Amino acid sequence: MFLHCIKFHNLMKIILFLIIISITVALCFLAAFFWAVRDGQFDDEYTPSVRILLDDDMIDHNKNNS
Repeated sequence: MFLHCIKFHNLMKIILFLIIISITVALCFLAAFFWAVRDGQFDDEYTPSVRILLDDDMIDHNKNNS
């Protein structure tokens, strides 16, 4: 019975360690996301709306004629 308690205690330490590590990693990713938003990395509002209208073949054809 005593060995079972020791194994359970070690298992709980490992689970607690993994939870702490996963929360730390999640907070790092959240901080990186907020940093990217604050720096304006996602501020391009014009290009996505126009990209669907432009055809790749049309762009290459216009470059060859110039």
